[in-house]
Amino acid sequence: MSAVDTEPAKGKLRRLNLTMFFPLLFVGGVIVVASDARTWWHAAVLSAGVLAAMVAFVRWAAGEVLRVAIPCLVVAAAVWPFSVLVPGGSSSFFGVFLVGSLVVPQLPRHRIAAAVALVAYIAAVGALRPLVSYEDVSGELVSFVFVPAALTAVVLGLMFPNKRFYDVVKELEESREREAELAVIRERVRFASDLHDIQGHTLHVVKLKAALARKLVDIDAERAKQELGEIHALVADTITQTKELAYAQRRLNLSAELENARNLFEAAGIRVRVNREADVDPAAGRLLGQVLRETTTNILRHAQATRVRITLSEWSISIVNDGAQRAPLPELRGLAALEQRVVADGGELTVEQEDGQFVTAATFPAREGR
Repeated sequence: MSAVDTEPAKGKLRRLNLTMFFPLLFVGGVIVVASDARTWWHAAVLSAGVLAAMVAFVRWAAGEVLRVAIPCLVVAAAVWPFSVLVPGGSSSFFGVFLVGSLVVPQLPRHRIAAAVALVAYIAAVGALRPLVSYEDVSGELVSFVFVPAALTAVVLGLMFPNKRFYDVVKELEESREREAELAVIRERVRFASDLHDIQGHTLHVVKLKAALARKLVDIDAERAKQELGEIHALVADTITQTKELAYAQRRLNLSAELENARNLFEAAGIRVRVNREADVDPAAGRLLGQVLRETTTNILRHAQATRVRITLSEWSISIVNDGAQRAPLPELRGLAALEQRVVADGGELTVEQEDGQFVTAATFPAREGR
């Protein structure tokens, strides 16, 4: 989620429901009490049912209706038979109808059974009305049984899809959060891989040059000084690249990597041949440069190479070296991590070892406006 919009969509919807419907339900509750109450104490009892309904709605808007479900249902369920038998109000099923409609869809199980039980309870209590009123029994049954039960069933039927709607919104929010977490993880992996490219490569070259300088210090002091100067420059350049990486300013240059690889191979006594079949497309140059850098490090570290051939085309690079160990293909973690980035960018990285030769190749499909 964005830094600005941090409130979950589900919370916004519930708050909107609270703002829109609470005043309407409250006014409806006041009308119910005013129409059904005959005395002040009738009003007090009926108001308890309305209060229970309002509490349940507020907690439902907060996503916590089950915390108050039992007390609110008990109060509202007790007010309905009181209204039927004492003041004779047919509107006071409002409390139990509203509380039940909010609670039942939120139950973890047996929701259908609970919905049927709620409708049956409202109808059964309403059917008690003829026991205290003998005039127009059919009309009383319509007012106290059919209408309350039908309204409850209809609203319950609407609340189940409403519950599913909120569940879908919650799932979408969780999916968005997971996607954000994955993006952060991918960025961390990319950063770690780039840091490995910079510092791992440099440290290995520094090791080689330091060993060479150590051998030369007694027999060729000037050459040893030159090697030490190159080590100093290499470390300084690595510090700069690390800073650029930290501030997302680093851009790998294939030409610079090619020149660097040539110098390193020649310094290690390895003959290098570069074949340019075509100019490399700038869009592919960054990743091809990473392939070249990683492969150069692997050759210097793992192979006893005497010859290296680098072939470049518009969308590909191939590095072939001799001196590969006659053994199963070694595990090269740097190339494995790089392969993921190449594949993610639509390319293909292949690594082969045969007859003492090691081949590393990366290819991207030619695309216009890449």
